[in-house]
Amino acid sequence: MIVSALLLISCHHKNDKDLPQDVTVNVFTKNQEKNIPYQIIAEYPHDPENFVQGFQIEGNIIYESDGQNGSSKIVKYTLGTTTLLASTPQSDEDFSEGCTIVGSKIYQLTWKSRKGYIYDKNSLKLLSEFAYPKGMAEGWGLTYDGKNLIASDGSKMLYFLNPNNPSRLIKSIAVAGSNQTYKKLNELEYHNGFIYANVWEKPFVLKINPDNGEVVGIFDFTYFAKKNTKGANDVLNGIAFKGDNMLITGKNWKKIYEIAFK
Repeated sequence: MIVSALLLISCHHKNDKDLPQDVTVNVFTKNQEKNIPYQIIAEYPHDPENFVQGFQIEGNIIYESDGQNGSSKIVKYTLGTTTLLASTPQSDEDFSEGCTIVGSKIYQLTWKSRKGYIYDKNSLKLLSEFAYPKGMAEGWGLTYDGKNLIASDGSKMLYFLNPNNPSRLIKSIAVAGSNQTYKKLNELEYHNGFIYANVWEKPFVLKINPDNGEVVGIFDFTYFAKKNTKGANDVLNGIAFKGDNMLITGKNWKKIYEIAFK
């Protein structure tokens, strides 16, 4: 079990006054994270112009949030093609981040604008927007567990939000393994009772217990990262589930890969 506790202690200073100080103490898990083996099932084309921040599939339709100031957008297309079925741009000051499907709607985060958007899933027409709850610094990854939205902000924390009012924080958990906390949690996916998370600039995906933040497994995707990462920005970033198989891609990658767990 992981405990990230905020303790209030008193520090004695030379002027003989006790001043309260906040200290965060991390307690790590007892079990070592397991390396999860996999095999490649298929490859699909991906538009290398797309700076992937959020990645979802429903049926055979990909919903993708693409970032960068001045070119951020949310798009949908059929897996196996790069032809857009719909596209909605964001304003120039927005940097789009994670997205997720909730019923007939798509929720999307922005990086530093401290607001998210809600779209009609079919047309990608903008329906409304929402502010982030207090304590969630930025918008990075986003997924849905069937009850709550789950968001990341680039820290070790995951934030559970009310989908009917995403400005309302339900709870938050810290993510850690046996000997480290995991920061820079980025694109997220929820599947069969676990949260899956990219770690920004790292070639692996974490499998996380949503009850306590324990990292129970790691996918090493170094092979795919070496094939597709040429610079500092085109890193692994994109997780979706096609049945029980995982789809992965990255920022400006030319491919989407389908893998099966061994």
